[in-house]
Amino acid sequence: MHESGENYLETILMIKEKKGVVRSIDVARTLNFSKPSVSRAMGLLKDQGFISMEQGGDIQLTEEGMAKAKSIYARHLLLTAFLQEVTGVSEELAEENACRMEHILDQEVVDGISSYMEKRK
Repeated sequence: MHESGENYLETILMIKEKKGVVRSIDVARTLNFSKPSVSRAMGLLKDQGFISMEQGGDIQLTEEGMAKAKSIYARHLLLTAFLQEVTGVSEELAEENACRMEHILDQEVVDGISSYMEKRK
């Protein structure tokens, strides 16, 4: 899955947790993307089996979509905490960098960071 698809899934999960329901307009506003761009992306995610769209326009993560979104979000949280702890940067800066890093790191690297952070607790 491409970075953009991962960003959409993570955003859908975050909106769902905050508001309870997710609509394309919520995703567009959150990501500051145009409605047509979001609509196209939702179609692709639906075709790939990550989301379903209800009659009223509500977006639901499928079981596979939920698992993927939670995995991406867990990486985000882990990397944010790691960057803050190791570099001492602000949460905002750590979060911005974690958002970019979470999509490109190999799982082995993420597992190593996770192990490092667990040992530090």
